[in-house]
Parts: sequence; C-alpha cells; structure tokens
Amino acid sequence: MHIEPGVVDGAKIALSYGTAAGAATYATKATGDSIRRDGGLAALILRSAIATVLVFCFFQVLPHHPVGVSEVHFILGSTLLLLFGVGPAAIALASGLALQGLFFAPFDLPQYGMNVTTLLVPLFGIHMLAKRIIPAGTAYTDITYAQAFALSSAYQGGIVAWVAFWAFYGQGVNATTLTSVSSFGAAYMAVVLIEPVVDLAVLAAAKAKRGATSGAAFTARLHKAA
Repeated sequence: MHIEPGVVDGAKIALSYGTAAGAATYATKATGDSIRRDGGLAALILRSAIATVLVFCFFQVLPHHPVGVSEVHFILGSTLLLLFGVGPAAIALASGLALQGLFFAPFDLPQYGMNVTTLLVPLFGIHMLAKRIIPAGTAYTDITYAQAFALSSAYQGGIVAWVAFWAFYGQGVNATTLTSVSSFGAAYMAVVLIEPVVDLAVLAAAKAKRGATSGAAFTARLHKAA
C-alpha cells in the first residue's frame, strides 16, 4: 500500500497533510477511549509496543512486492484490531510505518501522510463495522469465518480504494493509471483469501492459551463480551 514516489507531488501533496491530520484526530479519540475502557495507560502502551513490532515485521519481513502504483503487503489490519483494539492498532500502524521510513525507506517519508491515511481510515472503518456485525455478547475469540472475512475484505478494500484515490488524484484518470490501479487492486485483494484464515488461526490460539492472552497485553474484548 506504499504510494510510489512521484505519484502525487508538488502542491497536490498538501492534501495528504489534511487527511493525515484527520486520521490522527480520530486516532487520538480512539486512544483516549482505550485508556478509559480497556485497561488504562499502561495497557495501552504495552499493546501499542507489541503491535508496533508486529507491524514493522509485516512491512519488512513478510513478502512485499511492487505492483502498479504501490506495493502489496500483508498488513493484517483486522488481526491487529481483534487482538489489541483500535487505539493500539492505530498507534502501531502509524509508528511502524514511520520506523520503516526512517530506517529503511527514507524515500517514502514524503508520502507518509498518504500512506498513514491509507492504513488508518480503513482501520477505523472496520472498527465501526465490527460493532455492527459482531454481537455485543460475543468475544472476539468466538467470531465466525464470515465475520472475519467481512472485516478483512473491508479493510483491504479500503486500502485499495485509498490507493486508487491517490493515484487518480495525482496522475489523473487515464489508461495508464487505470491499468496500474487495476493490477494493484487485483493483486492486493488476493490478501483477502489469506487474512481471514490468519485471523481465525490467531484467535483459536489465543482461546487455547487463554491464561497467556487474557492480560494487559491484549484487548479485554478478545475473551470477554462488550
């Protein structure tokens, strides 16, 4: 989902500062909610740190390939949400992206606003979706494949939509951009076939190891109803 350098440049890149600021505002609210409702500040810091390490590994260790206007990554956004909650997941995505840019891909830093928007807005979307499709009486470890698939497909679809927006915004609607966006979208949506299985496997492991996964390192909703 990394927007390639040059796709959006000049004065147009200013829009990404606005979208990133909006995402940061919502993330701040989500973080505050996490502190109040899900274990306090110490738990937030612990979950965010663990999730940040995972995100950094998603970007740097797991396979990633340039396709069209961006790169295909296994970000596992729905997995982060289900394990750690929306606040820590948002902090982790933003922090992991920044760490990768600072230490491994400085050429991506000018695109940070676009990339962080592309990661966070779909996360907030599936957070709201989860409230609608997962009953309040259901712990995350008890969700179905259909629910996991809905969250994963919504997250990945949101990423593809934002990448398409940035590409068309920066390069205009033309045959070349359409081809690049289409090839990226087709490759990226293949992640949807894998992520729900990963979600359920991780949740099954968490359920089997409840003693180790019911503490401050994970969201309380992992094992408890809302």
